[in-house]
Amino acid sequence: MKKLAVVILLLFLFCVVTGCSDASDSPSAGAGAPGGESEVIDLTEMSSTVVYTEVYNMVTTPDDYVGKTIKVDGLYTPSFFDTTGDYYHYILVEDATACCQQGLEFVWEGDHAYPGDYPAEGEEILIEGVFTSYMELGEKYYYILTEDISA
Repeated sequence: MKKLAVVILLLFLFCVVTGCSDASDSPSAGAGAPGGESEVIDLTEMSSTVVYTEVYNMVTTPDDYVGKTIKVDGLYTPSFFDTTGDYYHYILVEDATACCQQGLEFVWEGDHAYPGDYPAEGEEILIEGVFTSYMELGEKYYYILTEDISA
């Protein structure tokens, strides 16, 4: 139990330290690329620790990422929600020790049917798309709108 508390404390301190660093060092720093193009946050080029921290930030402060292009790889996971009767699709990103995962919802543009058109559950995938939001059942949800899924 003591060991778990130490690990949680270290993770918390890591997040505090990275959150207090100079904003210009952050992969998500800046309001966008010159010329009005969307800023691209390429999580595939970062260490697993930085990726997990960035994804954590996306989940806890999602409005900071809306409109930015996100490139990420991870494990594909579908989830059925009884209330809406729909499947939702996620890419799971693991931390450096592979003990924790954070999921990002994505929507695949076009006419794709689940399960036939989607990868197998647990398959490693790569997506790139714009981080955006939608309202459902009175709640705001965030997702990556992608044009393609690479396995």
